[in-house]
Amino acid sequence: MGGSILSGLKHDSYDIVVGIPSFNNRSTIKHVVEVSSRGLKEYFPELKSCIVNSDGGSGDGTEGSFYSANSMGLDLLSFKYTGISGKGSAMRSILELASRLGAKAVVFLDSDLRSVEPFWIERLAGPIINLDASYVAPYYIRHKYDGTITNSICYPLTTSLYGRKVRQPIGGDFGVGREMIDYYVSMPVEAWNCDISRFGIDIWMTTSAINEARGKIYQAALGSKIHDVKDPGKQLGNMFREVVGTLFALMEKYREKWEAIAGYETVPVYGEAVGGEAEPLQVDMDNMMSKCYEGIRTRLDFSESVLGGEITQKLSTFSKENAIVADDLWVEVVYKISSAYRKRELRSRLIELLVPVYFARVAGFVARTLEMNQEEAERETDRLLERFVDTKEELRKVWEKNTQ
Repeated sequence: MGGSILSGLKHDSYDIVVGIPSFNNRSTIKHVVEVSSRGLKEYFPELKSCIVNSDGGSGDGTEGSFYSANSMGLDLLSFKYTGISGKGSAMRSILELASRLGAKAVVFLDSDLRSVEPFWIERLAGPIINLDASYVAPYYIRHKYDGTITNSICYPLTTSLYGRKVRQPIGGDFGVGREMIDYYVSMPVEAWNCDISRFGIDIWMTTSAINEARGKIYQAALGSKIHDVKDPGKQLGNMFREVVGTLFALMEKYREKWEAIAGYETVPVYGEAVGGEAEPLQVDMDNMMSKCYEGIRTRLDFSESVLGGEITQKLSTFSKENAIVADDLWVEVVYKISSAYRKRELRSRLIELLVPVYFARVAGFVARTLEMNQEEAERETDRLLERFVDTKEELRKVWEKNTQ
């Protein structure tokens, strides 16, 4: 990162850097900056802090909105990052800047947040500043249909693999201590030439922290997350590809670690529980089932070569009006595709096969939980987690078989 960017700041060093990656977030970023400023002033008045915006070339005036915020005298800096276009590249630039500034902590906040509160800053940075933590993941209240990638695969599979229960491993808002700042920026440039530079960044950061950090890991009780929610079948296809592709690649990297782990422990939650209401979210089930049918129908031969005849037969019976995958089948499909993902020449095709099955799994969850409240739906998600945990030996067998 060039010195010309650093010249936009008044000081050579800061204790806390609040980093906000953005792309066309003019309508929300000012609010995030102002709330962050209040949080820094209220909870860390004795520390030197700045707020940094790493932007992907917004054309809507995001930078102007960022600088128009009342920062209460705190230094602001906005710049356009370089590299692959994506959230990961933006966050990498913030981490590199924080490293050069000698920061003790980086607090990442999504730029589309509407529920952010000043206490979020303390919850995400407090464990690092006061308890020597290396990494802090968010702990939110979310609508039962918000976070379907998290609920369907990232949360249950990551917990089962690495033995640490982190409810929101790809939540978007994190606290990063000095140990993990140094680890992330130590990665060679070529290591970022993949989905880590896009939406794969969050699962990479959390998985790396679980496996690499010597310091403690916490979850921060933040209450409700209200942001620009997305319908899984209409807006989350690309995110799923990038997140899950990264998750599977990390399974190969950390295979020796996860194969030796049985059971799990819950990562401690920092701060008192915060009440709140999740923002309503409508899911188009018909669209998801139709996309599942179309996506699987054109890949039956490939499905049979990867998943086997029995699973493929089940998938082949789907129609546009009825395409639902139960938890047992979902877990089996995830195990087989994650193992086959080690064949780099097949990776793109494997994820394209998994996407429609994911749509069917979400459709099944929605159908099962339509009349359930948030707490009841959460128990359903935890049942999926226990299914991953209870069948982990099957995962080991699938991976061993595909290694031979």
